[in-house]
Amino acid sequence: MDFRKIFDEKVPPEEFDKWRTRYCNELFADVINRSKLGVGKNVLEIGPGTGQATEPILKTGCSYFAIELGENFTQNMRNKYSSLDNFQIVNADFETYEFEKNKYDLVYSAATIQWIPEKIAFSKTYDMLKPDGTFAMFMTVTDYKSANENLYEKIQDVYNEYFKPETPYTQQMEYKNVANYGFVDFECRHYHKIREYNADEFVSWTRIMAPHLTLKEPDKSKFYSGIRGAILSFGDRITLLDDNILYLAKKP
Repeated sequence: MDFRKIFDEKVPPEEFDKWRTRYCNELFADVINRSKLGVGKNVLEIGPGTGQATEPILKTGCSYFAIELGENFTQNMRNKYSSLDNFQIVNADFETYEFEKNKYDLVYSAATIQWIPEKIAFSKTYDMLKPDGTFAMFMTVTDYKSANENLYEKIQDVYNEYFKPETPYTQQMEYKNVANYGFVDFECRHYHKIREYNADEFVSWTRIMAPHLTLKEPDKSKFYSGIRGAILSFGDRITLLDDNILYLAKKP
């Protein structure tokens, strides 16, 4: 199973765009300020998906370039942004694509770079950045246990019985390892926000998670039915605590 392609192959772009977790304005402000974005700056986004982290960067007036492996997601991005003069995207594989060296003021990834082997991801990014260029990686970690402990336990019972992904997903990237590839000034920042979902919304959100997309019937239907029933039994409401995590580093 190639997890790099699973979203594009199994989720319609419109559904992915609707349910993919968003990032907070404070995170974008920090990335923009750190990299001093504006007209005349060159930016690369690795794997934008359907653009959850694109618009705030485009609005700075920078010259934006994206590389996206998924054909459907690439077309979705073109439909959204191709009328903008500072937007460009290519449907290609980051691992094999030939980038210009010392070109970009900012290279960034929103929950994408972890799919790429560390040696390729970090070394290619270093080569692409200008001296003093910024490397930003961010993602969201969601906690729905702390605010819903009893409901969480009931959902875990459903996971234990029916969650049997065809290919388990394991996170392998160590973001702090950028220091091994020449980057300096590594830091990590956190931004917190709260969401509330009803049962149907929570199920829709979980449906676009990578390992969930490999579930097979009949366990798949039983799994989502079990989660929906658990939330309904707790008043049809679940609270999600999001931690937007931003990793920053610089090419000296």
